Amino acid sequence: MRENKTYDELQVGDEASIRRVCTGNDLYIFAYASGNLNPLHRPEPKPGNNGATEAIAPSMWVGALVSAVLGNILPGPGTLYHSQSFRFIGRAHVGDELTVTVKILEKLERNMVRLLTRVVGRGGDVIAEGEAEVYAPVQKLRVADEEIPELEVRRYRHFNRLMDACAGLAPLRTAVVVPEEKTALGGALLAAQRGLIKPLLIGSEAAIRRVAREAKLDLAGAEIRDVASAEAAAEEAAALAGKHEVDAIMKGALHSDELMHAVLANVHGLRTRRRLSHVFVFDVPGLDHLLMVTDAAINIAPTLEDKVDIVQNSIDLASALGIVKPKVGILSAVETVNPKIPSTLDAAILSKMAERGQIRGGIVDGPLAMDNAMDVEAAHTKGIISLVAGHADILVVPNLEAGNMLAKELVFVAHAHAAGIVVGAKVPIILTSRADNEQARLASCAIAALFHAWKGGELPSSPA
Repeated sequence: MRENKTYDELQVGDEASIRRVCTGNDLYIFAYASGNLNPLHRPEPKPGNNGATEAIAPSMWVGALVSAVLGNILPGPGTLYHSQSFRFIGRAHVGDELTVTVKILEKLERNMVRLLTRVVGRGGDVIAEGEAEVYAPVQKLRVADEEIPELEVRRYRHFNRLMDACAGLAPLRTAVVVPEEKTALGGALLAAQRGLIKPLLIGSEAAIRRVAREAKLDLAGAEIRDVASAEAAAEEAAALAGKHEVDAIMKGALHSDELMHAVLANVHGLRTRRRLSHVFVFDVPGLDHLLMVTDAAINIAPTLEDKVDIVQNSIDLASALGIVKPKVGILSAVETVNPKIPSTLDAAILSKMAERGQIRGGIVDGPLAMDNAMDVEAAHTKGIISLVAGHADILVVPNLEAGNMLAKELVFVAHAHAAGIVVGAKVPIILTSRADNEQARLASCAIAALFHAWKGGELPSSPA
């Protein structure tokens, strides 16, 4: 409960304070509410600053903290502003703890009160000071601390780091198969403009040029290989990859199974001893690391032997993205081994195989339910002691149905951005969707470029 002080109860010299830490989300919310988009106030890493955010808090956000003391404590509920003056002496930054103080200087007529207002920041330095005149309440009020609606700030920082990590890499020679649709062609050309790929457009030249014309896309400098059908385009891309004339394949406006049929054909030599699998890479708002999900696109009902390759493929990709010793959670409906639930048996075996070095490069644990794979408190509640529980970088699903549902929930409920590639072949395969936004398409190309560089022994800077 919050209780005010009425005008009659107030005394000269009465004082109240609060403490508040300035966060990046505070600055985003203030920018959204006020419309102030000054780049000095955007809490994003600055070039050459090693990822540090030294954004300056807007002065009026600092000043607005005074109203929290006036409206909540002194005089408290029922208070209304008459005037406020400020002199801004210093600056507040993200991470600073601020102390906001008001002190009554004088009681005026008509229930008005004059107060000293001050905000102090780092090392006791005064950030702002001034005076407020408010109409103090005349009736006693006791107000419950009601919850206000929660706000979600959607920030997609991790994909930006992936693209930044490609800065020192040569553009990835990429066969773009049937880019005969606006998003497919536009995504490839945009990735080329950003220096992520060097595209070879394979499909009907007439259709590609028509799409470019209608969408106002610039084909200057783009290489086009005229092929009559989607099937023939997929075969051409696979053949070029087999001959090392391209380093990656990117899906355009054709079905995934058409493309994968050509990739899997023995004639092109793209298959390895590993089973092919798809790895989604998610940038989830509020999550402080990339999250990977596999396999939600290729393997329908993988066997234990298949899952060994699926897990190893995902660990390799995570390593390429700079995640050292990725933590792999093998998902099931429960976190205990139950012979009636086959996925729990697979999870237990995969965990033991990792312990014995049959799966390398990561920390594997399972079975884990989704809650204790992602949430430390949930894991503690269930008594799970694990390096993976609550900290999973990779989630391995029991089958394609579960993976597809999880991936779509992350996108459409958690508002994640999704990228990803198929691994296990001799070249990475970029499977894009019409629903993918620009950021996701670029991130998929960046992931493919980093994976190709990792396989080739190059050491890009760690983005994750």
